[in-house]
Amino acid sequence: MRLIIDVMSGDAEAIEPIKGAIKARKELQVDITLVGQEKVIKEALESLGESESEGLKIVNADSIVTMEDDYLVVIKSKKDSSMSVGLTLLKNSEGDAFISTGNTGALVAGASLIVRRLKGIKAAAIGAVIPLGAPMLLIDSGANVSPNADSMKQFAVMGSIYMEKMFGIEKPRVALINNGTEETKGNELARETYALLKNSELNFIGNIEGRDVVNSVCDVLVADGYTGNIILKLVEGFGKFMSRTLKSMFKKNFKTIIGALFLKSEAMALKKSMDYTEYGGAPLLGVASPVIKAHGNSGEKGMFSACRQAKTFVETGIINDIAEAGLKMREERKRLGESEDEQ
Repeated sequence: MRLIIDVMSGDAEAIEPIKGAIKARKELQVDITLVGQEKVIKEALESLGESESEGLKIVNADSIVTMEDDYLVVIKSKKDSSMSVGLTLLKNSEGDAFISTGNTGALVAGASLIVRRLKGIKAAAIGAVIPLGAPMLLIDSGANVSPNADSMKQFAVMGSIYMEKMFGIEKPRVALINNGTEETKGNELARETYALLKNSELNFIGNIEGRDVVNSVCDVLVADGYTGNIILKLVEGFGKFMSRTLKSMFKKNFKTIIGALFLKSEAMALKKSMDYTEYGGAPLLGVASPVIKAHGNSGEKGMFSACRQAKTFVETGIINDIAEAGLKMREERKRLGESEDEQ
């Protein structure tokens, strides 16, 4: 298995994700293709005592997609960027999965237009695992700001397949984020989505409110990309807040320091359960090959986790299952005489 990694587009120096990639190559027994400015990558490898080989290739890409770039930059002005080149390698079957820490909008657009969406899937969606105890997939968490109800239903279907395959959860519980639990609550999109999910074959448990996000009441939480991204960033911030608070509390005085010694294992377990780097990144579901959006500042640990996630993604055959579901939904729309226009 070969993983293609864009090491230039994120917030961290290229050497940080490269460290994670090297660790993944050794511990996960995968081949790696590092995409970016060749000189920078070679200097980083040299400083780490590594060099290019059959199992650790370098593919040069002169430009970089920045966080401020327009989302269509990968197919317009920066076709020679590490993100665009990496996605093209994936399209051409020169690797099994692609990982990038870069611009989310550009990655979604690039993957949808270069790698291409699966037939029947109207919009690719980002599924982020919420790191609060039991894993919960938040989909969409940033790709589609204004989806329609049919796309929201597809998010739920793709999320259910992902959680069943990746985490072994039989009949994942699906919920819709809303401002109330009643069926009639929410805006037009929420009400239309509720009706579609209620009448689907999914294990739909209804609406949940924001306060229930952290209570492990569902396995798949469906949201539009705008709402989902706010939830994701809030949870990440809450995790950092809790980590700082515990650290400050345990160092307050001699008694709390002694108490910390007795609670060390429990505190570490809590910290780990809220650490987004444990999962490494968010899968982009709905495209024809595995694409992982890693956190923008991913270092060694975050990139290693993203590589581990990508490997499992490939091995489980999730893409094939989503492809089958997409075709089934497409045929259903045709049967009902609905438009095949994709979002």
